[in-house]
Amino acid sequence: MTIRTAWQTLLISVSVLFAIPSGAAPIIDAAAVKAAQARGAIVWDVRATPLYRKGHIPGAVSIGDAGNVLRNPVTEDFIETAQVEKILGNAGIDPAREVVVYAERGNPYAYFGRFALQYFGAQKVSVFHDGIEGWQEAGNAVETADAQRPAVALKLTPRPELIASTEDVVTRAKAGAVQIIDARTSGEYLGNDVRAIRGGHIPGAVNIPYEQNWKDPETNAKMSRRQVPDNKGAGLASSDALKSLYARLDPDKETVVYCQSGVRAAETAAVLETLGFNKVKVYDSSWLGYAARLDAPAERETFFNVGAMNGKLASMQRKIDELERMIGELHSSHTAKAACPAGKVC
Repeated sequence: MTIRTAWQTLLISVSVLFAIPSGAAPIIDAAAVKAAQARGAIVWDVRATPLYRKGHIPGAVSIGDAGNVLRNPVTEDFIETAQVEKILGNAGIDPAREVVVYAERGNPYAYFGRFALQYFGAQKVSVFHDGIEGWQEAGNAVETADAQRPAVALKLTPRPELIASTEDVVTRAKAGAVQIIDARTSGEYLGNDVRAIRGGHIPGAVNIPYEQNWKDPETNAKMSRRQVPDNKGAGLASSDALKSLYARLDPDKETVVYCQSGVRAAETAAVLETLGFNKVKVYDSSWLGYAARLDAPAERETFFNVGAMNGKLASMQRKIDELERMIGELHSSHTAKAACPAGKVC
């Protein structure tokens, strides 16, 4: 082998070793996060600032709670593109670069972050599903000081082809031209848990709650009841388990995923990508948008009971008034006793 050939071989090997992939894997583990950092990838922590400052992956940047910062609080749609450009740019988050997004293990807002970057042009963005817990369990250190990246001037172009609009969903669902996954809870799907102007689900939608993607879908409920010590059950289920979960669906057919506002749907959409579904769209407005369009057909349709809610609020107000009265009486009694001279009965 000549010296020139040896150098060519070495350069090819180095270029392969350090090349940024043309399309990043949707979901990665802690080792892949470290490899991405070595390539110069941006790491974005989408959690609220107090959680970020309790401990985050070294070098990870934050804009605060991404779900609140990047969305309109009323409609839960994205804020104006110019605002997104400023917020991401000031944090040094450039969608043209490779980006890794994370939160807590299984937290769908990490997937919302990925979806947001994709919508605004990112081609190489992954989610670290096991999040901050998985990072520490792998023996890695965290830091508490805010990480800083140089600000970048961004000019973002939204990619509407990645999302399904309400009109698309209404038209194509009627024609049976698309398969639809409802990633909400069974209560929401069946119209028993109404979180919009009406409850129910899009006709023909298959209900697969996003927690079904986990090793133990009951993890959050078990943690709230203190039945488990940690959230390890929220780790991603095995590939075989996920293939079985979505076996009834056609990976070659266009698939639309929705939830309440697109966050939980983003997690399921990423999982589907790992399984080879290549025509996946997130219905960004999701049930909030669909339910508001009253001419859109719905199965198991129920309407928000304003009267019942007003009754509950009135009952709650009466209890608050009674509690305030009791506190007032106790305060008056305490004040009177304090004012009574020692040794006298007042």
